[in-house]
Amino acid sequence: MLGLSYGRIQFTSDLLPADIIGISVYQREQGSFEFHPGPVFNQLILADEINRSTPKTQSALLEAMAEGQVSVEGETRALPQPFFVIATQNPSTQYGTFPLPESQLDRFLMRLHLGYPDAESERELLAGTNPRLRLPDLPRVLDDARLAALQERVDQIQAAPALIGYVQRLVHHTRQLPDCEHGVSPRGGLALLQGARAWAFLAGRSHVIPEDVQAVFGPVIAHRLHSAAGGEPAIAAAQRVLNAVDIL
Repeated sequence: MLGLSYGRIQFTSDLLPADIIGISVYQREQGSFEFHPGPVFNQLILADEINRSTPKTQSALLEAMAEGQVSVEGETRALPQPFFVIATQNPSTQYGTFPLPESQLDRFLMRLHLGYPDAESERELLAGTNPRLRLPDLPRVLDDARLAALQERVDQIQAAPALIGYVQRLVHHTRQLPDCEHGVSPRGGLALLQGARAWAFLAGRSHVIPEDVQAVFGPVIAHRLHSAAGGEPAIAAAQRVLNAVDIL
């Protein structure tokens, strides 16, 4: 639907970084090595069950998500743009899972919990035809040029100094929570502001208001809060921060 090139990576315990980034293969005819790019060289990546691989393999996405490039054998290779990584993960209590390092979590803009569908939606799902059969009929609604133009318009959404001050106070408050080992990093603050800009854009506004920040605060911040042992869930801590910090 977005008109982007797509790659799916199934994370398993024996997955290696080279399986994601790619590898150089010796070509006997040419007498040289030829680089074979991995699935990360797509515009949209699905990292399925990302916490089933070791942190070493998970880290193969760090440079890609932060810089839009990968370094292989001393050479830096740019990734196609736009570039997105969507990941799924299993509950940490399941067998064979590895926790995502804080640096990896910080590179995801949001973490969303889908949960179970409501009763009416689930009934439509059960009574209808196989949804996979309808995938080929879905129309393309965007292409990469149009998507890049929309991203540029989001960057033009204005944030007043008072609004930036509100974002800064929220981020600073997370660093003072007694039951959190780590607060929100500067990267998290930038993600919060960018998410608020996107929310304002979707609402048809040319500027960010505090309600935009509050709307995206939980999904943007919760996975960046690392509670100490026995602390409250991160989503509850995020809501407590919103309640504690005044807008003005």
